Amino acid sequence: MELPQRVIIGFDIFPEIGRILKELHLEGSALIVSGPNVRKIVEPPLSSALNDKDHGFGFSWETISVSSFSECERISYIAKESKTSFLIGVGGGKSIDVAKLASFNSNLPFVSVPTSASHDGISSPFASVLGLRRPYSIVAKPPMAIIADIGVISSASPRLLTSGCGDLISKKTAVRDWELASKRKNDYFGKYAASLAMLSADLVLANCMSIGRRELEGVRVVVEALISAGVAAGIAGSSRPCSGSEHLFSHAMEILAPGKGLHGEKCGIGTIMMAKLHGIDHEAIREALQEIGAPTTAKEISATEDEVVEALLLAGNLRKERYTILDEAKLTSESARNLAKETRVI
Repeated sequence: MELPQRVIIGFDIFPEIGRILKELHLEGSALIVSGPNVRKIVEPPLSSALNDKDHGFGFSWETISVSSFSECERISYIAKESKTSFLIGVGGGKSIDVAKLASFNSNLPFVSVPTSASHDGISSPFASVLGLRRPYSIVAKPPMAIIADIGVISSASPRLLTSGCGDLISKKTAVRDWELASKRKNDYFGKYAASLAMLSADLVLANCMSIGRRELEGVRVVVEALISAGVAAGIAGSSRPCSGSEHLFSHAMEILAPGKGLHGEKCGIGTIMMAKLHGIDHEAIREALQEIGAPTTAKEISATEDEVVEALLLAGNLRKERYTILDEAKLTSESARNLAKETRVI
C-alpha cells in the first residue's frame, strides 16, 4: 500500500502550508503546477505562505492549460533542470494529475493542494492525461500529503462539486463490478478497499441536502469522501474500487463526444444505467444526483441520444481485461437504447 503521509483538511489553512511542508521534512525548492485561473486566485496567499521567514521555501511556478502527456514531460524536464526538490499540484484534476505524473517520472515528492472537489484524483495513485493510447488512468504515486482548504474549495464553480459527487456515487456500481469480476474471473477482491469506497459513496448519499445547498459542511463531506475514495484505490493497488462500467461509459463519451460533460457528471449518468443492469435501485441514485444538482440526462450535458447509445456499446470494449456488468449484459443497439430510455437518461 502507498498512502499519503498527511491529510490536512480545514478552513483558512493556506497560511499554514509552509509549516506543514516543513513538518513533512521537505527541503529545497518547490515547483508549483497550476492552471492560469487558479494561479490568479491562489498565488498571493500561497506565495505569502512560502515566503514565511520561519517556514519558507524557494519556489517557481509553471502554468498548464491541458492535462497531457507532453505537459507532464515538460514539467518533468523543468523540475530536473531547475533542481526542484518537490512538486506541488494546485487546482483541479488537470493540474494535480500533471504534477502527480511529472513527480512520478522525476522520482520527486508530490503534494496535492486541491482548489475544487471534482474527482478522487486529489488523493489516488492514478493520473488521467491526454496523449496516451488508452483513455483511462495510469499508475503513478499518491501524493505524500494533501492540503485541502474548504474555504477555497467551496468558492469554486458549483458544477465542479456536483461532478465530484457523481464520481463518488459511481463507487456503488464500481464495487459491484469488482465483486462480479472476482466471481466470474477469480480476480482479486479487497473487502476493506471496497468497503472504504462504498462508505465514500454512502456519505454523499446521506448528505445530499447539505451538499445541494452548498453548505460548508456539505462541501467538507465531499472533500473527505473524495480523499477516502482515492485512498481506497491506493489500498487496492488498482482503480477497481473506484472505477467500473460507469467510468468506461464516461471514457467512451469522451472519445465519441469530447467536451460534453465533466468526467464526474458522465460517471454519475453512467451509474444510473449501470445500477439498473446490476439490479440496484437506480431511481434512488438518480434522485440523489438531482438533489445535489448533478445532471441525470444526456440533454443536460448537451449529448445526443445516439452518442449515449454508441458510448454504451463502446464502453465494454475499452478495457477487455476488466470484467464488468457490460460483459454480462452484452448490449445491442436496441437494448442499449432501451436501457438509456428506461433510466430516463434519454
